[in-house]
Amino acid sequence: MTLSLNRRHMLGALGAATLLPTRLAYAAAAQSERRFVFIIQRGAADGLATLAPLGDPAFERSRGALAADFPGAAKLDTTFALHPALAGMGALYAQKQALFVHGVGIPYRDRSHFDAQNVLETGGAKPYESKDGWMNRLLALLPGGTRAMAVSPTVPAALRGPRDVTSYANSRLPDPDAELMSRVSQMYAGDKQLHALWESSMQAKAMAAGNDDSGQDPVATGKLAASLLSGPSGARVAMIETGGWDTHYQQKGRIERQLTGLDAMVGALKTGLGAAWSETLVLVATEFGRTVAPNGTGGTDHGTGSLAMLLGGTVSGGKVVSDWPGLAQGQLFEGRDLKPTLALDAAIAGAVAAHFGLDPALVLATCFPGGGSKPIGGLIRA
Repeated sequence: MTLSLNRRHMLGALGAATLLPTRLAYAAAAQSERRFVFIIQRGAADGLATLAPLGDPAFERSRGALAADFPGAAKLDTTFALHPALAGMGALYAQKQALFVHGVGIPYRDRSHFDAQNVLETGGAKPYESKDGWMNRLLALLPGGTRAMAVSPTVPAALRGPRDVTSYANSRLPDPDAELMSRVSQMYAGDKQLHALWESSMQAKAMAAGNDDSGQDPVATGKLAASLLSGPSGARVAMIETGGWDTHYQQKGRIERQLTGLDAMVGALKTGLGAAWSETLVLVATEFGRTVAPNGTGGTDHGTGSLAMLLGGTVSGGKVVSDWPGLAQGQLFEGRDLKPTLALDAAIAGAVAAHFGLDPALVLATCFPGGGSKPIGGLIRA
């Protein structure tokens, strides 16, 4: 679609929202009440700093000063302890609404952020071999009209494809007055394409009313996502982008702030969804992990094995799923990284399939054609 210069300038000046559908309008059809949210941690989050294997005798020796957050921390089981900044997730774990999958990895192994994120989002075995994302392909398996939205200025790769998807982010510009909004509505009333785009934008703005998110406040982001997922006309599939996980230096304080924000975001999402939380699955995942040993600047470098988190009312929680490889020198991947022993796509396919009542093999083949593992079962309550 091509906008004339004047119309493009008018849309930019409104400042009401960034709303960029890959198509112009949602299909009018029933959708599932089950909700799925993917929170991506861009930058390679350190899974060993998030869920520490205190029961591994090599952990403290290998991590050095980065192990200092965990003495005295309550273990989730005989091996693993959750970072103290994740108090809300710890409460969800106690309520059996949080499950952690440790030692997971994507098929890609070369440690480039851009390439790894592309593999994670497209579900392929190699970077850029697929043009659409696994979440967009998932929509083809869900009831017609299931709405999908990204809490992001643009549609992320995971949601791109032929299915209708919208991104939403509140603008930092002042809101236009009601008279201007009315005039723009009149101007587009006779335009079949722009009228649908405008109406979709106004609907999303109304749903997000009162949730001002500039992209810097995790609580506001969680509230905004909840508002967009609520009600009969809300989205049922959503993606939230988070950044700042590339902790090459001074990791200890930075990871604490990152995890505190993530915990607050999930808490705000849960509170905002209310009763709908019981029908919600939240996936938190990153493109790869980080080195086991810290570097010379108190940080960690790009690694391999990572951590995935499943949260929500449908999760068969209160457990850590892992085929733990160990952190002794001879047990590391290429002598430096946590070895991935579980396929991330197998975990996602197993969880999403059970959550939506789909055939796990079909979900794996559709969403992750590059995956070679069987879907992991037992992650979602029957």
